[in-house]
Amino acid sequence: MASIEKIAESVETIKTEFEKHQYICSDQIATAVYLAYHLRKPILIEGPPGVGKTELAKTASEMFDLSLIRLQCYEGLDESKAIYEWKYGKQLLYTQVLKDALDEVLQGAKGFRESVNKLHDFGDIFFSEEFLEPRPLLKALREEEGCVLLIDEVDKSDHEFESLLLEILSDFQVSIPEIGTVKAQKEPPMVFLTSNNTREISDALKRRCLHLYIPFPDSDLEQKIIHARVPEIPPELRKQLVDFIHELRNLDLKKVPAISETIDWAKTLLLLHTESLDSQLVKDTLNVILKFQEDIENVDGEIASITAKINKT
Repeated sequence: MASIEKIAESVETIKTEFEKHQYICSDQIATAVYLAYHLRKPILIEGPPGVGKTELAKTASEMFDLSLIRLQCYEGLDESKAIYEWKYGKQLLYTQVLKDALDEVLQGAKGFRESVNKLHDFGDIFFSEEFLEPRPLLKALREEEGCVLLIDEVDKSDHEFESLLLEILSDFQVSIPEIGTVKAQKEPPMVFLTSNNTREISDALKRRCLHLYIPFPDSDLEQKIIHARVPEIPPELRKQLVDFIHELRNLDLKKVPAISETIDWAKTLLLLHTESLDSQLVKDTLNVILKFQEDIENVDGEIASITAKINKT
């Protein structure tokens, strides 16, 4: 495998390496990854669900041969689940040991003040590295050879959680009151944040990141993606199914098909030994690409005309 420096020497080499790992990307995506690596800046990736935002981070970890550390965001996420927490069970066990060894700890102490000081010195041990439980963000900073840190669906977290991220995203460090500041090892993590645009991300977080928006691909790019992921599918059928998906995306649907659904449909058609799309086959497999019954019912009346249209092109 090529070294990280060799892979990241140009936008073109990054794009080529992504293709080798079956991730077909645009020049814009390859440029963002190139800049993120050389500028040591996180990438905030926005776009509709299913366009390959999470997959981009996963593929980058494979491409650069770096471990992937993933933090899945949700409402109520806080530092105890994202950065660190203390091993309370172990602390409780050691507290019991302290009770049993209290005479030994206080041996030689003269008076109440000296006894308190001795207990205080002993108590500091409870908030040391031995009792620290690192969570994804702290684990990423401690990776000596670097890693890919994926903070997935950051828009599902609270605004308060974004504030916790600011120090990590700008300085690659985190402050732990009882221990001090923990900085990244010699290689800071490559950070990818994804957002499905369910809420507005704060300006403070955006300022610390490179911005990348991934839209639905055009027909040519999506055909290349299908060819990379499902190479066995015939070229004519590949064109037909991509054209059909693009027609669906022009309709007023609750959830339009994403790239992941296009790939699943291609695999489905291959399993069914399909040579060409027809109306009945589309109806039988429509649940693979549409996830709401309301959408399936709305599209049902359009299937014949869409199928006829794509078969003419």
